[in-house]
Amino acid sequence: MNNGELKKMTVTAIFIAIGVLLAPFVSFPFGGARVFPLQHLINVLLSVLVGWRYSTAGAFCISSIRIAMGVGTVLAYPGSMIGAALSGLLYKKTNSIWSAVVGEIVGTGILGGLIAYPVAAFVLDSKVVALWFFVVAFLPNTCIGAACGAVLYKILPIRKFAEELKK
Repeated sequence: MNNGELKKMTVTAIFIAIGVLLAPFVSFPFGGARVFPLQHLINVLLSVLVGWRYSTAGAFCISSIRIAMGVGTVLAYPGSMIGAALSGLLYKKTNSIWSAVVGEIVGTGILGGLIAYPVAAFVLDSKVVALWFFVVAFLPNTCIGAACGAVLYKILPIRKFAEELKK
């Protein structure tokens, strides 16, 4: 393992810790899911700092630990991981924070919301929700969290940190 990979793993672990520690205070029930705007902020920041692979791994870890703690549901997986991956991939392609935000919103709010429907129907045995129900539940939460991530990226000296990580 080289020094760059170790730095990326360390940054990812710090963001996982932040997400897990704040989950009981910042997540709340909405429909059949527990929404967690901080997850989307973390996804965007990890996407620009360490890339889509680490961002997706971070989303998986936060979701898994939230579920184990009882402050998340299985819907956290499609809701967070698709957004993290798409956010990172779009950022890599364009090098724009706003592309990362759009990737997070489309990945989580729309694609994750649509994939949450069969997950809820099968895993949670819930046949009463409509196909677009989770899109409506996930989209506002995702927009808020992703936009906050972009604002933090713009106002904090994160860009310098990101450049250091890429060395």
